[in-house]
Amino acid sequence: MSRTPTTRSGRKKTPAAYLNDELLAELKISPEVAWYLVERGIPLPDCPPLVKTPEPREAPGAVFDADRVDRVLKAFEQLRHTQGALGGKPLRPDPWQVAYILAPIFGWVHWDDDADGYVRVIREAYVDVPRKNGKTTLAGGIALYMMGGDGEKGAQVITAAVTKEQAGLLFKPVKLIVEKSPALKRVMQPLAGVILHPKSDSYFKPVSSLAGAQHGLNLHCGIVDELHEHKSPELVETIETGTGSRRQPLIFIITTADAGNRTSVYHRKRERIEQLARGAFTAPAAYGVVFAAEKDDDPFAEATWKKANPGYGISPTRAALAEAADKAKQSPAQLASFLRLHLGIRTKQTTKYLTIESWQANGALVDEVKLRGREAYGGLDLGAVSDLNALAWLFPDDADGSLDLLTRFWTPEENITDLDRRTAGNASVWVREGWLKTTPGNVTDYSVIGKQIRRDLDSFDVKSLGFDRWSSTPLTNDLENDRAPMVGVGQGYKSMSPALKAVQRLLLMGQKQVREGGRPMLRHDGNPVMAWMVDNLAVAIDAQANVKPDKSHGGDKIDGVSALATAMSEVLARPPKRVSAYEDAEFEAI
Repeated sequence: MSRTPTTRSGRKKTPAAYLNDELLAELKISPEVAWYLVERGIPLPDCPPLVKTPEPREAPGAVFDADRVDRVLKAFEQLRHTQGALGGKPLRPDPWQVAYILAPIFGWVHWDDDADGYVRVIREAYVDVPRKNGKTTLAGGIALYMMGGDGEKGAQVITAAVTKEQAGLLFKPVKLIVEKSPALKRVMQPLAGVILHPKSDSYFKPVSSLAGAQHGLNLHCGIVDELHEHKSPELVETIETGTGSRRQPLIFIITTADAGNRTSVYHRKRERIEQLARGAFTAPAAYGVVFAAEKDDDPFAEATWKKANPGYGISPTRAALAEAADKAKQSPAQLASFLRLHLGIRTKQTTKYLTIESWQANGALVDEVKLRGREAYGGLDLGAVSDLNALAWLFPDDADGSLDLLTRFWTPEENITDLDRRTAGNASVWVREGWLKTTPGNVTDYSVIGKQIRRDLDSFDVKSLGFDRWSSTPLTNDLENDRAPMVGVGQGYKSMSPALKAVQRLLLMGQKQVREGGRPMLRHDGNPVMAWMVDNLAVAIDAQANVKPDKSHGGDKIDGVSALATAMSEVLARPPKRVSAYEDAEFEAI
């Protein structure tokens, strides 16, 4: 549902007079930003990002403040280009930079009682775009605004990179901009390693070490340059945690794509942005865009170059990309570099085995009370003593071969802080809403899990409860001694491949049926912990195309999916009563 754009100065105007919902969706622009562009005479961009997180339109009390965006753009116009044909002219952001970066970040505000005023909603921004699209100049302009134009006393603004030379690649052009911009020279002092704003007692400086970032850290803004170059997360994490006493800080991350390293800080940040864009969880304070081609696009087609490069035609120029493409045709190494640096394609990306779209399509009302007495098959995944634990129950419906799913999750209460860091604060919400249970202390109290399992055994007609036979615990031994129908289930290809393929098949069938007005085939209650884990799933594949969960290369925790696959393995082992949907090998994904 669109919302009438509102500025705090009282101006109102609906974008419906200019644009339709289909165009807004195609361009990935909110009604508020579209209205702002039209009102200010800024052309609509024709280069939507491949990935864009939702703008915080639904954050409590959020309003779009056009005046704030105006101030940022006016501040940019005080800056001057320092090189080329534009040297000496005002630095005016391109329409795509306004639409997808500046307007969303600086326009969305909400009331803060502690600040006794409106503050920005977005505090962490991520911009992933191929080389030569002006991200360094944009970041420099944001740094200068945050230092001298944001109204923050004693603003500490830094740019962080992995080496002194890399940090200088952003700082030196910004210093030159100050020196060449008459309006800035009157109010800022560009020195060798720092730019000062005496009126507000603020500064902007580069750092390239953990010690440099930690020294007197009270950041108003941190620019993380070329995230993909950071080999460890320590410097980035130090910057992110150094803004606690500021009312509206901003961490601004700029980067090009990496080569696909799934253990890097880049991967973690990129994966989080993609999860937010897919709706795996929400974080109004985080915002990100990724400009890139899709891996199946023709890398040598001009349409692909334009799709991946929002500044195409100006920077980078057509000639520059054509030259790079010619080199890419000469060797696989050059091609990999071209795909990554100029098209934004991570050359080692993996394909999602279970899509969040098919998972969400199978969401339904799963009433635990109505499940009482029904035939059930379980899967138990017990993590490390200080980690997550999952239990999944599957309830077959032999009328159509569909299944109902009930999931339960536990973790030690002292693990929530770490989970919040990995889920943008959602773990605490999951606990408050009852999706995730905690046990006291810093290790799992397995007796709590055991009590719940015994209650489930009394409530459901449990035929079997599968668990990893190579990782038996005192809990599984106790349950076996209590004559629970425990079954050791291997976690290799033999057991997991049929189970995962059945899960995938049901989800895709359910997605298709829901589109056609039918009901889901793997009905679940929308547990957000499980949705997060489904989205994290990576699989290992052998030469015969068998699959199994790959915990070592997943985006994060997948315990719930492992529990589901174990439960599905038990469903598949039950005596056949009909040709079930999850056993129909002829079904093809669509």
